[in-house]
Amino acid sequence: MHHHHVRAINRNESTKLQTPCSSLRSYSASNSYTVMDSSSSSTQEQFVTEVTENYETTCWGCGLRVLLPSCASAFKCGWCGAITDQNKMKRDQKCIRWRVVRDRCFVSVVLVFMFFVIFGGVWTVYPVVFSISILCGVFHSIVTAILSIATISFFSFAAFRCAGTPPNILWGSYPAVGKDDLENYTYCHYCSKPKSPRAHHCRSCRKCVLDMDHHCPFIGNCVGSANHRSFIAFLISAVLSTIYVSIMSAYAGLRTWPPLKYSLGHINGVSSSELAWRIINEIVVAFLRSALLLSSRGLILAYLFIASVSLQIGLSILLWQQLSYIYQGKTYLSHLSSQTDNEEEKKDCQNLVTFFGLQYSVTRFLPTFRVTRKRHIK
Repeated sequence: MHHHHVRAINRNESTKLQTPCSSLRSYSASNSYTVMDSSSSSTQEQFVTEVTENYETTCWGCGLRVLLPSCASAFKCGWCGAITDQNKMKRDQKCIRWRVVRDRCFVSVVLVFMFFVIFGGVWTVYPVVFSISILCGVFHSIVTAILSIATISFFSFAAFRCAGTPPNILWGSYPAVGKDDLENYTYCHYCSKPKSPRAHHCRSCRKCVLDMDHHCPFIGNCVGSANHRSFIAFLISAVLSTIYVSIMSAYAGLRTWPPLKYSLGHINGVSSSELAWRIINEIVVAFLRSALLLSSRGLILAYLFIASVSLQIGLSILLWQQLSYIYQGKTYLSHLSSQTDNEEEKKDCQNLVTFFGLQYSVTRFLPTFRVTRKRHIK
């Protein structure tokens, strides 16, 4: 989007400065207009874009008057730096209610599923684990408690914490707004207040979010500056939990699965390819026969294994994508905009260190001892 850079005309409380239209004198060489006060000997020179046909409007950021070309749809104020897009209209918000209902349903389903995996896994796996030894059962109980508490806690932080509130800033009045105070700010027609370049309005959350990455329906919240770290921690703990569940459910399933019965029949004079086909077919048939004899615990173990492996693949891809954006120093939305703006990527591991709050070395937290020389006063 091309912005017309326009210098604002200072009205100096226009009730005192009553400048007639005839007092605007054009200088084509310097592309300037001179605003003169007939009641005072002082002269104020302000710069605006030279146009053949112009109209006067007001900057939403500082309230100063600006002259624009008739074809200008967006302009940037020369005083406060605010960007005004006059073609931007407020979109219809009829579908917001069903989005809110959808997000709440997703959050409820995710919570129910997590508790089902925890309690279902304990009910099906722990009889097998404790049958090995008491020490083995206690160890896996501690691991399960740590992973469960971490996953649910990080999910709650990401879902129920504010994603990121943009800072409050003065706007709308020239004396209060200084030079470049609203540099590259735009006006949010939904929130009816300034929106910083780092903020993005989410129609599902119905507010502007600072450093917004995306809106995740599974947490029913945006991922922004305040909960992005919690969201990444939730993904890491969820991936570790699904790996643990898949391993334990597979181990318990193998120990409790009914024995397989094979009957290959006569194999004399059978070619190698036909023999291999018979073996594979017999294994599949025997496996299906034994599956019919599974108890309720066995069925839950099979479900936990399939579900955990599927989630493990999906969450790992999402985690890798998120970490790659953090490594590039971007969010998902800034990544989409950079594809059109052709911005250079600054890939650095320092982005990961800064994101996780590890920018300070360990020695910074260790006690320091200073050796000072004693001064002898004569």
